[in-house]
Amino acid sequence: MTTVSLIPLAGIELIGQGADLAAILCGALDAGGLAFADGDILVLAQKIVSKAEDRLVRLADVTPSAEADDLARRCDKDPRLVQLILSESDEVMRAQPGVLIVRHRLGLVLANAGIDQSNIDHEDGAAALLLPRDPDASCYALRAELSTRTGRNVSVIIADSLGRAWRNGTVGTAIGAAGLPALLDLRGRADLHGRPLETSELGLADEIAAAASLLMGQAGERTPIVLVRGLRLPEEDGQAADLIRPRSLDLFP
Repeated sequence: MTTVSLIPLAGIELIGQGADLAAILCGALDAGGLAFADGDILVLAQKIVSKAEDRLVRLADVTPSAEADDLARRCDKDPRLVQLILSESDEVMRAQPGVLIVRHRLGLVLANAGIDQSNIDHEDGAAALLLPRDPDASCYALRAELSTRTGRNVSVIIADSLGRAWRNGTVGTAIGAAGLPALLDLRGRADLHGRPLETSELGLADEIAAAASLLMGQAGERTPIVLVRGLRLPEEDGQAADLIRPRSLDLFP
């Protein structure tokens, strides 16, 4: 049996624009008496990556279009926020009072294009935080920097809390990944009775993100980084984009 440890890294400072996440990670492990080991997985909350990448937008700087004004009335939302949602999206999927579901330009189908207003600074006026421009690229870059600094082979996941069709509640979901097979293909493997699996694919990065999010919390916990240790993974390098079902295979557009 494999024992897997999930270790929240304590004492993480409030992240600002241009923050050196690799240095912060190394410092947090140091402060906790830990050191990186080959095979470690770091799960980072989307918010700290977005903040470091300067994805904070002041609503006072946003001018809503006529489309945003109309949609805002239908959804009972701030037109400036709706404009940001439209700018980040390829398609509006559903709109009704209090609900705006879109297909994000990254391929994710989610509420409000993943734009959030919690746990960010509103001192200079109402603000909103957008998703990273390319979460997979952010993971690859951070993984490479950690390898340079530590000499260790670690994987990186960016997690966000996403809702799911037909289910209440949000679940930690991988929106970025590097250094592991985000989508693990189990087809061809034998079941208990020797019958080969025909359709089984495992959303591995999502399962890891969900486990880590239990320790991250959703409010003021200030634990945006979790170290996952002891999980044995195939030596494959995937990305969170692998988890997006192609639109040609989407039966519920």
